[in-house]
Amino acid sequence: MIRQIALFVLPAVLGFADDALPKAETILDHYIEVTGGKAAYEKRKTEVAKGTLEMTAQGVKAAVTRYSAAPDKSYSLLEIEGAGKIESGSGNGIAWDNSAMMGPHLKSGEEKTQALREAMFNAQLNWRKVYSKVETTGVETIDGEECYKVVLTPETGKPETQYFQKKSGLAVKMTMTLVNQMGEVPAEVLISDYKDFGGVLIPTKQINKAAGQEFTTTIQSVSVNEEIPPERFEPPAEIKALLDKK
Repeated sequence: MIRQIALFVLPAVLGFADDALPKAETILDHYIEVTGGKAAYEKRKTEVAKGTLEMTAQGVKAAVTRYSAAPDKSYSLLEIEGAGKIESGSGNGIAWDNSAMMGPHLKSGEEKTQALREAMFNAQLNWRKVYSKVETTGVETIDGEECYKVVLTPETGKPETQYFQKKSGLAVKMTMTLVNQMGEVPAEVLISDYKDFGGVLIPTKQINKAAGQEFTTTIQSVSVNEEIPPERFEPPAEIKALLDKK
């Protein structure tokens, strides 16, 4: 009798448990609303963000600048004190990076796909174009706040997981698998200190953990709809040489 009752009751109970979790679509759309709303995002066509990157344990500090433009152009510059610069960019279907330590590199395969996905302008607003499947899988407590755990699966590549506070609706953590020249690296990013730039709330602090390393990125300024010269997104000569060979 007990077994029969259990078999009868369990499906209903599990159904209630599922219903208690909001749909991932609802959580992602709510994030857009609490950070400014669809109209505010759609007004943005370019973005220039400036800040710093610090690896305290290694005593490394760098200036970071990122240029972005709709629909999918990006250029990032990392200038490390005493060690030169690292550049990366994407657009027109290509993705690349270039540094004194590693040399020029034209991305391909999953590494390229991931870079182009990250470069999509207003990716938060256009998440339906980025991910083929989204699912709320549970609730976890982060820094004393209950958060919904959402797994996002792109058309190509590995799933990512994002955590959104129940109370605020803001994203506070991401986990993913980064793909680079050296292989696949599990990574975790803690997100905080949201500030308003051009009508949209943007996290200005990220604590990144990957491959046993930890570094903090702090954004000091974000210029919205600033005119960016087209040549800013042009690959450097070293990358153009690789393209010509290909």
